Amino acid sequence: MKNYMDMCLGGLIFWGFGYGVMFGMNHTGWFGTSQFAPESFTMAEAIKLAYQMMFAGAAATIVSGAVAERMHFPAYMIFSGIVTGVIYPIYGSWVWNEHGWLAGLGFIDFAGSTVVHSIGAWCGLAGVIVLGPRLGRYSRSGESRDIPGHNLPYVALGGFILWIGWFGFNGGSISSFEKDNVGLVLLNTHLGGCAGGVSALCYMYWRKEPVLMSATVNGSLAGLVSVTASAAYITPSSAIMIGFIGAIFYLLTVRLLDKYQLDDVVGAFAVHGAAGIWGTLAVAVFIKSGFSWHGLAVQALGVIMAFVWAFPLAFIFFKLLDKTIGIKASTLHQQRGLDYTEHFEIGYPEFQKRLDSES
Repeated sequence: MKNYMDMCLGGLIFWGFGYGVMFGMNHTGWFGTSQFAPESFTMAEAIKLAYQMMFAGAAATIVSGAVAERMHFPAYMIFSGIVTGVIYPIYGSWVWNEHGWLAGLGFIDFAGSTVVHSIGAWCGLAGVIVLGPRLGRYSRSGESRDIPGHNLPYVALGGFILWIGWFGFNGGSISSFEKDNVGLVLLNTHLGGCAGGVSALCYMYWRKEPVLMSATVNGSLAGLVSVTASAAYITPSSAIMIGFIGAIFYLLTVRLLDKYQLDDVVGAFAVHGAAGIWGTLAVAVFIKSGFSWHGLAVQALGVIMAFVWAFPLAFIFFKLLDKTIGIKASTLHQQRGLDYTEHFEIGYPEFQKRLDSES
């Protein structure tokens, strides 16, 4: 329901306000001041608007995974509107508006490792901190308790769907549809995801840990996130290296968050934030034109500004929502499940019938 409405509500808000902020006339380098609720445009402009709507919705969906199973739906919807209407488009105007100040410095983020993924991840982390962990996730002594997902085949299916979608995500970011560029982007995207999955697998074997399918799928996603910033500007071997390292950053970040009892349900910050940061910095290291300290400094500045802009603002909005309408479901509602208490529907009615008959 959260992801579905991210697209519905986010699409309307981005059309009415976010697109103008992101791509309108930008005299200051900080945000646009025109093209709000556009009614007439060329075919290319309409395609760009529809495409960017999906990016805005994607940034919001990252938050939903981080705060799952304990956040009130109305509060989430308000915050989703803030992401798609303010947080994402303003940072995006710095990078993807031709007059944006980060674009003027030479910051490179081809398809959104930072603009989409890190921005969504920083917002998600702020929500995790304000919400606190799910009921029973950590003991009073600090022991971590896993709360397994409901359906592992769906995890694999979801990973496949995201991977297929990534070809549009990255391939559609080509501004001039030259066959050679599109082919390289698609190839690099795929190799980055492949390397991420293999990397996660090797890491778990090396650590002599259980070889989890969920971690392997997330490793592939981390590889895809990592290569998103540079897919048009690197060689296939570089894409493999970037994706391989991105998955390791994902796995290390999961451990770090767990250590501090930050309950990110689906590993959203680890996948989209940590891998997004690495992928954005990797542009300067692996770009075909060659490494430069200036390029690395500009990439680092873009990464830092994503945090400086998104995390404090998201944290403030979450706090305001918590103080006004409340954001965390009660203990009883978490026990019953938010499908029922928030939407008055049962996600798995046959399973519920079986539970009721046993009780």
